[in-house]
Amino acid sequence: MPLIVLDGIGKRYDLGEIAVDALRNVSLAIEPGESVAIMGASGSGKSTLLGLLGCLDAPTIGSFRLSGEEVGRMSSSRLADVRCRKIGFVFQGFNLLPRLTAIENVELPLAYAEEPAHGRRNKAGAMLKRVGLADRMNHFPSQLSGGQQQRVAIARALVNSPDLILADEPTGALDSSTGREILELLCTINGEGTALVIVTHDPGVASAMRRTLTLKDGNIESDSRFLESADVSESAELSQGGQPHLQVVPRP
Repeated sequence: MPLIVLDGIGKRYDLGEIAVDALRNVSLAIEPGESVAIMGASGSGKSTLLGLLGCLDAPTIGSFRLSGEEVGRMSSSRLADVRCRKIGFVFQGFNLLPRLTAIENVELPLAYAEEPAHGRRNKAGAMLKRVGLADRMNHFPSQLSGGQQQRVAIARALVNSPDLILADEPTGALDSSTGREILELLCTINGEGTALVIVTHDPGVASAMRRTLTLKDGNIESDSRFLESADVSESAELSQGGQPHLQVVPRP
């Protein structure tokens, strides 16, 4: 079963007398453990799509199923539970609470899930060790570098063992070396079976994902899954002496 299935999704914002269609007839499936980059110019619908995938917003039209469950039929309490337990969020600006230590920030999703205090502390500590911050657990965000803050944010996203990590420009506020470290960490997590969807403007980040979606004006302009499938079909046909019916530019 696909982790995510979108069918005919549209999202319209009514701004007074003006209606803006941020997404138009978007249909796609994302498998468990898949890694996907979402690219496109500003205003193409990337952030809107990520918000819908994270159950932070609802489509105006269309169907969204998460692990086979229709999201549009979920109660508000069920949606909150899904966001807490099934989805981890990583943002460009880290979004850590400045008055909480690293371990207290990582504990937050566990607190929302009503995990007992002792278990929360143990799980949060283990996750900070997992991301290489065993010696920074009791530091406040202001005492951490940008890369360390992003590692705390990743630990927070992972602590409830979600099925899906959604990352919005997770390397955008970091220098190139630190950004590579964060990307490697996210790819390692994905390799262990957690689905990863990243919104990015960086082709280098996108190339590390197994699949790239490009949005334009609220539509999916291209999907590398289908380009690769077409390329395989074309190669098979040529090997049998046939002629290709289409020309496909392979991904770099």
